[in-house]
Amino acid sequence: MYSLMMVTDFEMIHAHVLQHMKGLDTRLTYHCIEHTMDVVKHSGRIALDEGINEKETYLLSIAALYHDTGFLYTYAGHEKRSCEIFIQDTSIFNFTEGEKNIIIELIMSTKVPQLPKNLLQKIICDADLDYLGRNDFTDIAERLRKEFLCYRIVANQEDWHNLQIRFLQKHQYHTNSSRLLREAFKKLNLAGIMEQ
Repeated sequence: MYSLMMVTDFEMIHAHVLQHMKGLDTRLTYHCIEHTMDVVKHSGRIALDEGINEKETYLLSIAALYHDTGFLYTYAGHEKRSCEIFIQDTSIFNFTEGEKNIIIELIMSTKVPQLPKNLLQKIICDADLDYLGRNDFTDIAERLRKEFLCYRIVANQEDWHNLQIRFLQKHQYHTNSSRLLREAFKKLNLAGIMEQ
């Protein structure tokens, strides 16, 4: 559990980020507040499973809050814009230079294809795509399909179907805890798509 000061800081930052994210385009049916809250939740869960200390879990939670804020301004390259928003907000909230660098690196590590370099980056990457190995996969994937069609990332249902198969085949969870908890169900989700 966070120290009292970290809890207070996190609650203030959480409220601040969510207030801004109310401005997200409604066509972002996947990259929305619900997705951000899901990544915050699962970052914390995976951090606990992986034995991460309180301070690092706090920095991970902050990175999870900010990781998709760049969608307020851009789709392509949103991770870089998310880092810029975080840095702007550090004029309000207190972070050391070292903490800022860790958070920026965490945000950037979520860029697909994910190439995390350390355990904290592995955790946020796994949290970002945690749904691939869950039983709510179909509902969440449908929200992503709608978004991709709207933003012309895919042209039609066939494009989407093929993209999902390729993505799930290539994807790998990075942490031991996510592999144990999610990998088997992810394979079932892939098999379900391939049967369609």
